Amino acid sequence: MATAAGASHVYVGAAKWTGGSKSGVFRRGAGDSPWELCNKGLPDDVHVQAITVHPTNPDVVYVGTQNGPYRSVDRGERWERLPFPEDGGQVWSILVHPKNPRTLFAGTSPVGIYRSDDEGASWRKLPNAVQAERVKMPFACRVMRLAIDPAQPDHIYAALEVGGAMRSLDGGVTWSDCSADLVKLSELPHLKSRIVSDSEMEGMLDGHALCVSPAASGTVILALRMGLFRSTDGAAHWKDMEVGRFSPLTYSRDIRVSPQDPRVLYACLSPAARSEDGSLYRSADLGETWTRFDRGVKAESTMMAVALHPRDADRVYCVSRTGQVFGTEDAGRTWREDRLPDGVGDVYAIACG
Repeated sequence: MATAAGASHVYVGAAKWTGGSKSGVFRRGAGDSPWELCNKGLPDDVHVQAITVHPTNPDVVYVGTQNGPYRSVDRGERWERLPFPEDGGQVWSILVHPKNPRTLFAGTSPVGIYRSDDEGASWRKLPNAVQAERVKMPFACRVMRLAIDPAQPDHIYAALEVGGAMRSLDGGVTWSDCSADLVKLSELPHLKSRIVSDSEMEGMLDGHALCVSPAASGTVILALRMGLFRSTDGAAHWKDMEVGRFSPLTYSRDIRVSPQDPRVLYACLSPAARSEDGSLYRSADLGETWTRFDRGVKAESTMMAVALHPRDADRVYCVSRTGQVFGTEDAGRTWREDRLPDGVGDVYAIACG
């Protein structure tokens, strides 16, 4: 189905890591449009783990898969694989540089960060983007999210599952570990967590997402298994935001800062990685206080991701692991649920633009 010029769309990425008969990119337009499976050009049985809409040209959409990055120039009608190194690994995150959209970054598993300065036509692996293995897991460490400080665009941050966080202060030339403070915090009784490793610091290194707020210099928010953590010095030190004071759910899968107001944050909170509950919380004061935002809806599984419309602050979308998509177009006053088709496997990503 052709897309209307200027129309906004919601994109959801699904994988088959734990089963399901359908995966790929699902797209939905405004109003009552049905979900479309937009997999033309993607590999069979594709695992879509990341979706990024170009910040200034919404016709261009990037997805990260187990077979590298793909790009669409027509809002998902067709996809082409970008010439990514064959040994580059699975792509779990894609970042478009906010100051120069010709520059892209891709985060992979095993841990690696790749840079393109020609809109994806060529890539190079950034040196020294490695992390000490503090916890032995049954899967390779993943770069789950990349973010750039818009006030200092050479400052790049990465959230790692399971590896904590790392940063570059020179545009990706060199990288350093930002997890030492997280390891110290893991000594606190309420922040100990061990599921598949022999280390109780596992939960504090289970990084899923991060964002940088331009409201205050050096402010980075990190979403971990054990909650939300804030740094005010460019990820050198971390403080527990104690989201449990406001929510019975503390496992955090996603965190986003509003494109319109840098003090407004949205966080996906759930009981655990695989659960039967989840919700979306909002903070209007850079994380000092939180309130539940998705009032009146009920997620049946872990809330995995949130998408904020780049031009309309009233439009917010979130998605659960099993494919419940919740959306508001009036700043949370009313919500609707548009569930993905039956048979969808694990959902990892949502984007809009």
